[in-house]
Amino acid sequence: MKKELQTSCFSQRTNLLILCFLLFTCLSCKKKEKPPEEEIPGLSTEAISSAENPMGLSFDEKEKELLADGLGSQLKMYEQMRTYSLDNSVPPAIQFNPIPAGFQFKQVQKEIEWDLVKEISMPENKEELAFYSVSELSCLIKSQQITSIELTKLYISRLKKYGDTLHCVITLTDELALKQAAKADEEIAGGLYLGPLHGIPYGVKDLLALGGYKTTWGAAPYKDQVINETATVIKKLDEAGAVLLAKLSMGALAMGDIWYNDTTRNPWNLKQGSSGSSAGSASATVAGLVGFSIGTETLGSIVSPSTRCGATGLRPSYGRVSRTGAMALSWTMDKIGPICRTAEDCALVFNFIRGPDGMDQTLYDLPFNYKPTIDLSFLKIGYLKEAFNNEYANRKNDLKTLKTLKKMGAKLIPVRFPKDLPITSMRIILNAEAAAAFEELTRTNRDTLLVNQSKWAWPNSFRRSRFIPAVEYIQANRFRYLLIQQMNEIMKDFDVVVTPSFGGNQLLITNLTGHPCVVIPNGFNKNGSPTSISFIGSLFDEATILAVAHEYQKITNFDDQHPALFRK
Repeated sequence: MKKELQTSCFSQRTNLLILCFLLFTCLSCKKKEKPPEEEIPGLSTEAISSAENPMGLSFDEKEKELLADGLGSQLKMYEQMRTYSLDNSVPPAIQFNPIPAGFQFKQVQKEIEWDLVKEISMPENKEELAFYSVSELSCLIKSQQITSIELTKLYISRLKKYGDTLHCVITLTDELALKQAAKADEEIAGGLYLGPLHGIPYGVKDLLALGGYKTTWGAAPYKDQVINETATVIKKLDEAGAVLLAKLSMGALAMGDIWYNDTTRNPWNLKQGSSGSSAGSASATVAGLVGFSIGTETLGSIVSPSTRCGATGLRPSYGRVSRTGAMALSWTMDKIGPICRTAEDCALVFNFIRGPDGMDQTLYDLPFNYKPTIDLSFLKIGYLKEAFNNEYANRKNDLKTLKTLKKMGAKLIPVRFPKDLPITSMRIILNAEAAAAFEELTRTNRDTLLVNQSKWAWPNSFRRSRFIPAVEYIQANRFRYLLIQQMNEIMKDFDVVVTPSFGGNQLLITNLTGHPCVVIPNGFNKNGSPTSISFIGSLFDEATILAVAHEYQKITNFDDQHPALFRK
């Protein structure tokens, strides 16, 4: 062992090379038996020569000779690890810290005065309830104008009617939903009202485990998988009295809108996918099949489908919502948040799902001081000027949003996000972690069962990521540390930064740094599909961006628009 450690420490470049060579070795092992462990030889200098080029390295012959024996020994270490099985739920014993140096936490939780509907009457056509906000539905349920069972049956009927049209449902949980609705009605009738989510039907992205039900991750290799636990987010919503209707579709292993059964559709244009990976959550919410939904984001998976479908989505700060019971894709980038009809609905749902659970060690117990009424003239609001100046498809609607914000009293200040770092290159962090999360899928060749086998789809990405050296992964995280510090220097001067939802590289930057984002509809494109604008907030300050989004939605009607096909 001493000799092995000395050899492995001989050169930092050894670690770079062995990860590359390992890919060639492990892929070939799929088709032929590996030799007994004691017969694994040192690697030849010829093998080192063939492997060094994809790494961007060059060794002379003397260095190759010195490397050869030690690399064979390291390969034995990898082979030993592979005799053990790692469940997707097992995190690495290293944690991402999004907190900038010197960051000051807010500590006091104030009482929230919600801007809830005080009075509302039942519509003549009950089908219209499918598009009511959580605030409106909660008023009707609290006043007992409608029961949770009645509302639940309405949504179940719509899920059965339109689910196949949108390809947005993986598993109906109707039996569970009716039991939860009956319980809610009994509690409310008995004077026990748990709050604005009590009796409200919802759906979850099918990467959240629910005991006794399949959790498919949208991927063929896992379509019959049952995980015998229930995700913390679902538990918290159950405690709030919410009613779980369905597990909704997602792009396979949280990429895009293609899952093992089809492509989830945009309710505004059935010829178009709903984008992803929280594809079913956005599609079902906008089509009025659920009262609200839960999605996740690693790199755009709440922002993108919310934009495509015209939903309002909240991507919380990293460390705000427990991921216990959720499929892991990237331990340092995964985030869970609500997809709703309005910003106020997102605030309501977020308030119930946030906070520690005693299991997810990445969480911070911090206040959420949301104010439904806020004066924009007292806020420091920045906008990514360069991103708005560029020509892009939805620029016209985005510029109108800036004008609207100015009319609301906002004094828009130009701002630039960091550019002097290798930001795009930091995406290897996500790629490396995702490849580790599904390492066994690649080694067993079951990745071929995934529907999407394109160049940039997960199967090829997982294989390609075997070429990412450990050293480069660490280097990317060191640059990420610098990015966090730079973003903090920028954001400490602003309450909100307004940005095109996909402009200025902000989507990658803010997912790497863990900053929160609210995405809201702001119009329609020439094809009749929704467009969106995004509000970025300071770390852990979801309250301010949700309040600004709520004020914007008070004076616009984009959140009140619903696809005609699903209003019949």
